[in-house]
Amino acid sequence: MGTIIKPIVTEKQTAITDKIPNRFGFRVSPDANKLEIKKAVETMYNVSVVDVNTMNYSGKRKSRYTKSGVISGKQSSYKKAIVTLKKGEFIDFFSNI
Repeated sequence: MGTIIKPIVTEKQTAITDKIPNRFGFRVSPDANKLEIKKAVETMYNVSVVDVNTMNYSGKRKSRYTKSGVISGKQSSYKKAIVTLKKGEFIDFFSNI
């Protein structure tokens, strides 16, 4: 399994990228460390990574009341990485659409 699962393209992450243009978010494998993430981003997108910040999100129990009763489930846990690139470099996620 690869280190990088998918890029994060949400409204909040886009606002961060607009504010600081060389920061991008990725959902990564939970057992990946910062050096592995840095190497994977550099080889996949041909950019130079300056800094990597990681965050672990734990899964949460969710329940909702419906007409047919209580439905309960679990939100999965994941790891997120915020990657800072060298000044002037950019990753275009939508170039091949």
